[in-house]
Amino acid sequence: MRIHEFVIHVIEITSRVRPARRLGTNQIVINLSRGRRLGVLFSIISCTVLVGWIIVLLLTLHRHITATHWRLAWVGFDIVLLAAFAATGWAFWRGRQIVIACLLITATLLCCDAWFDVILDLGTSGMWMSVASAVVVELPIAFLMFSAARRLIRLSALVAMGESGDQDSFSPLWRVPLLGEAASRE
Repeated sequence: MRIHEFVIHVIEITSRVRPARRLGTNQIVINLSRGRRLGVLFSIISCTVLVGWIIVLLLTLHRHITATHWRLAWVGFDIVLLAAFAATGWAFWRGRQIVIACLLITATLLCCDAWFDVILDLGTSGMWMSVASAVVVELPIAFLMFSAARRLIRLSALVAMGESGDQDSFSPLWRVPLLGEAASRE
């Protein structure tokens, strides 16, 4: 067993690798290029629909609206944020790879919280408190979480490449092919 110590956590790696399945057995075949094409198509369709929806909202939304469940919306959002922080802490404590997803989700929720706090307080007496909260607390924590997730992804990839003996050249993450595809897309 080899142990790699990182600043964020200790990752234990066993050298045992599951043998490859032989053809003719119950092998599940995943067509990666088909999945990638479907992902690209889904993203294009989603972006197109969202642009249309944004235009509809810009043209039809009222400038002022009263929400009847305002408190429930904000308390509910903060409960989800609390759950995300708790899941992130648990994943760090247990040393699980899921911590990367937890970090990304929690950081994204913090950015959303900062955005809505500032935007919804524009023109009110609480505007500067919301801006200060976003700039001093929420966005720096989100940045640290995004950075930690990026670092863990990179370290995990380095460890995996080291296990496979391919650690001579490690490209930046944005250049690493999806799931080991040979041709890099530029």
